[in-house]
Amino acid sequence: MRGPIPLPGPRPGLGVAVAVLLGLAAIAGLWAAFTGVGPAMLDAAVLDESVESRTDLLTAAAVAVTHLGSTAAMAVLAIAAGIRLWLTDRRADAVFVIGAMAGAQLTFRGLKELLDRPRPPADGRLVHAVSESLPSGHATTAVVVIGTLVVLAWPGRTAAVRAGMVAAATAWVGAVGLTRIYLGVHWLSDVLAGWLVGGAWLAICVAAWSWWRARVTMSAP
Repeated sequence: MRGPIPLPGPRPGLGVAVAVLLGLAAIAGLWAAFTGVGPAMLDAAVLDESVESRTDLLTAAAVAVTHLGSTAAMAVLAIAAGIRLWLTDRRADAVFVIGAMAGAQLTFRGLKELLDRPRPPADGRLVHAVSESLPSGHATTAVVVIGTLVVLAWPGRTAAVRAGMVAAATAWVGAVGLTRIYLGVHWLSDVLAGWLVGGAWLAICVAAWSWWRARVTMSAP
């Protein structure tokens, strides 16, 4: 993130198509969780299995990961990246990463209030949680913030480096979501819906960012 990066030619049709497909998937995931069908039918069984698998070592690791992947921690990461980008004269990129994070926060909070789904029983929770359950805010913001950083680091990388970035990002986002189930504060379907909502919002933000960068590039003398 040290300076301007070369971007591939704009492909607005592809970006819109991906955003639409992920948006539909997110709606389906939210509907399934809210109505108790599909993956939501496994919610109780997965939660019970998570409780039975708890150990002191796993719990300590899960608590550490869930705090590092919290919505507050992801906001701090996005703001820090945005400030650095702004100071290196990459202002569109700074707006992209901070705006995507802020939009994700507003999106999942609005959905929580709208759907008002109860969390798993309080006696099985290992960390404090007070807001509504659907979708998982941790899962949503992890996808968006880590996804924006991968997008910004993507141009100019080799295939091996790109594969490594995707693998690391997937592992982290997956770990953050799974800790929410393990710690008893979310159902499986909450986390799945959060990943899908985050993916849809990320696709929208990437499409808008790509269009803006292409527009600025074409208008430059």
